[in-house]
Amino acid sequence: MQTHQKQYRGFSLIELLIVVTIILIIAAIAIPNLMRSKMQANEAAAVETLKTLGTSAVMYSTTYGGFPHTLADMGPASGSPNATSASADLIDSVLASGVKSGYKFTYVVTVADPAGNVQSFSITAAPLVPGTSGQRAFYTDQSGTIRASAGGTADSTSTPIG
Repeated sequence: MQTHQKQYRGFSLIELLIVVTIILIIAAIAIPNLMRSKMQANEAAAVETLKTLGTSAVMYSTTYGGFPHTLADMGPASGSPNATSASADLIDSVLASGVKSGYKFTYVVTVADPAGNVQSFSITAAPLVPGTSGQRAFYTDQSGTIRASAGGTADSTSTPIG
């Protein structure tokens, strides 16, 4: 009489551990690259947003005779189909809130005439979580030149980007 032994075919524990180790090594290489790519994308989005805000401020100025007082002034009209100086409908509600793609945008009136008309402004973009959502801070004003700073905040003395 012959005894039949069942042979189990599958992976041994050592083989599974080797596969898991290889997957972990690949993940350790890929995750930092992914984070770096995300920061670069956020920085590119911040630069484009500054361009959009600067262009919208100039359009606001030609329509209403001075730059806006706040980002919300360029935002969508709430409940009214007609644009006004308080809601010019030049940017969407996300931009008007001042936070987009991991950056906080701050609009500051730098010069206003005695009648209250804004003559110049500045807009800064700072990463919400430095080192995670972005590395650099950005700055622009009515001139349209976008400047960057590798650390801290960007201002009119920061290096222009090309």
